[in-house]
Amino acid sequence: MLLLNHLWLIPALPLLGAALNGLLGGRWPKRYVDAVGVGCTGLSFFAALELIREFAALPTAQIPWRMAYFPWVVAGNFRADFALQVDQLTVIMLLVVTGVGWIIHIYSTGYMAHEGGYYRFFSYLNLFMFFMLILVMASNYLLLFVGWEGVGLCSYLLIGFYFLRKSAADAGKKAFVVNRIGDFGFLLGMFLLFKTFGSLDYDVVFSKAAGMPVEPMGAAGLLTAIALLLFVGATGKSAQLPLYVWLPDAMEGPTPVSALIHAATMVTAGVYIVARSSVIFVHAEMAMAVVAIIGCLTAFYAATIGLAQNDIKRVLAYSTVSQLGYMMLACGVGAFAAGIFHLMTHSFFKALLFLAAGSVIHAVGGEQDIRRMGGLRNKIPWTFWTMLIGTLAIAGAPLFSGFFSKDAILWKTASSVYGSPENNRLLWAVALGTAVLTAIYMFRLLFLTFFGAPRYDEERVHVHEAPKNMLGPLVVLALLSVAGGWVGIPEALRGGDQFEHFLSPAFAAAEKAAPAATSEHAAKYSHELELLLMGGAVFGAAVGVLVAWRRFLLDKPLWLEGTALQKRIHTLLLNKYYVDEIYDALVVRPIHWLSDRVFWQVVDVRAVDGAANGLAHAARDFGSRLRQMQSGNVRSYAAWVVLGAAVFTTLLIWWAT
Repeated sequence: MLLLNHLWLIPALPLLGAALNGLLGGRWPKRYVDAVGVGCTGLSFFAALELIREFAALPTAQIPWRMAYFPWVVAGNFRADFALQVDQLTVIMLLVVTGVGWIIHIYSTGYMAHEGGYYRFFSYLNLFMFFMLILVMASNYLLLFVGWEGVGLCSYLLIGFYFLRKSAADAGKKAFVVNRIGDFGFLLGMFLLFKTFGSLDYDVVFSKAAGMPVEPMGAAGLLTAIALLLFVGATGKSAQLPLYVWLPDAMEGPTPVSALIHAATMVTAGVYIVARSSVIFVHAEMAMAVVAIIGCLTAFYAATIGLAQNDIKRVLAYSTVSQLGYMMLACGVGAFAAGIFHLMTHSFFKALLFLAAGSVIHAVGGEQDIRRMGGLRNKIPWTFWTMLIGTLAIAGAPLFSGFFSKDAILWKTASSVYGSPENNRLLWAVALGTAVLTAIYMFRLLFLTFFGAPRYDEERVHVHEAPKNMLGPLVVLALLSVAGGWVGIPEALRGGDQFEHFLSPAFAAAEKAAPAATSEHAAKYSHELELLLMGGAVFGAAVGVLVAWRRFLLDKPLWLEGTALQKRIHTLLLNKYYVDEIYDALVVRPIHWLSDRVFWQVVDVRAVDGAANGLAHAARDFGSRLRQMQSGNVRSYAAWVVLGAAVFTTLLIWWAT
């Protein structure tokens, strides 16, 4: 029971690493920085493994296991403890955060070896790990919000790590501002939670919410408002429409940052909060519909943009946005376990893809444009094969991890008891189309990067494989990208779907509030139909691969290619639907004009400064006039005395009469 009684040790270890490297790392050699940065996160990972071993021995009645260490905020009737908890959902998140995080720390020792601010980078990474662990281990919304804001702060620091580069500094500020918009909605949701339930503790909130009636689509109430406000915060952190715009720009940060924060951990915080608050969401049918629709639209929308991007990291960035949309879609149709399953497998193959992209960039001397690569397959074979595995996993190739998690989402969407069958079929069709687009843009990236003739200057660029401390993490993540989904083999494939069974206690209260499936519904959505839909998904992915193979490997034109319509569509996708320009015109410029012309020139300069300066000028003028009375002339003083006596005598007479 060592770790169960001392849960604080798991987040405290990365915090210790952040403090040591931040305070002393500037005077240390790099091997000491590595030992602290990698060592503390490694110890946190092994502590998490020991915690999971102890957790497995707990009786069901003691789950979730909660430890309150001290009263943190006490004000009137409100009380929030510094309390951590562990349940099945926490276990999955701990494995993802500490395991993938540790692997990326090891990779960073090679990738960042020749960069300035080395100790600062590892201090930021460790600090991020601390806040992310607080976020997933908190037992109340207030402590979760500390981790929520902390990962936002670390994201700002890491995206803008190259702060002397304007594009990186601007990207960091953009991420910070956009996330504050979502966080404002999250704060309002927390206020409404306390107003409704009188507490922010999970056990109090969820137990009371479970006893409330479900709010149907046409009768939205308090729970619907709470769920939608929490979802506003989730759209910011998990880059959903319309607050996704910060994540592609976040690629300005170092590649390990993209892998850790913007693929495997931080961007999944929004999905986590929806899953953690599943009891609230299932009692608000309108909120569930909004989550499903936004997730589905985000998945398809980002996938279309990914078709036309040329920066290797931006292709993966829009892929991340799209896959996050899949996770939200799963939560919106009530398949919370499927959403978390895809969260886990996505952390494996997307971290692998980003780190492999970093290896490619390292090999070609910093180039990121896939149009200037090619012919790298035989020159960096380890990177090629691991990136091929990651590409097959995200495309949903059979037996790879992404196949099982993506199929779970597609099947749960088609067979969901939420919403109408017609709407669910439409969501399924859009999600299937997204899977086809995913295969196209990912194999486009693979073919343009590794196949064909070299399109870079071979005399200037000396392609070389990455060092072992970068290749080792790629191999480990490649193995996880293959086998990481085998824990969720569905019953239709003679598996036990162990992942969903493991998570079912965490979502038991939500399942009780879900609409009951009719016998007709159960008979219609059988294992035979699931296998049929699974085959359709595999066929769609194969079509996507063939399209990419024909166009980008054989260099043969596709249907409509070269026409005016195709050129307009390509320009639209290349410019990302001009969303940034629209936001700039409708939001940024008006706010800048309002700040400059109204708040600064009118309110600040004329009103505030004018009032302060006016009072100063008036006091100075009044003082100047009074000063003239002190002339030093005796006759002048006598005249003033006589005048004062006359006025005083007149006032006395007037008062007496």
